[in-house]
Amino acid sequence: MKSISGKELAKILETHGWKLLRIHGSHHIYGKPGSVVRISVPIHGNKPLKRGLLRHLLKMADLSEDLLNQ
Repeated sequence: MKSISGKELAKILETHGWKLLRIHGSHHIYGKPGSVVRISVPIHGNKPLKRGLLRHLLKMADLSEDLLNQ
């Protein structure tokens, strides 16, 4: 799995219909209309997200890991 930063993940979420609801410190909270799921993406500069966290956030967003290889 390709490692990406929180900023890059935020861009991917926004292109798939997720909206930025609020910012709490360095965490951007995303939601999708009609869904109760909230995704908290840590934005720490260009520091890459750890593999397990990235996999968990993608699963919550119902996105596949194949998006990272494009």
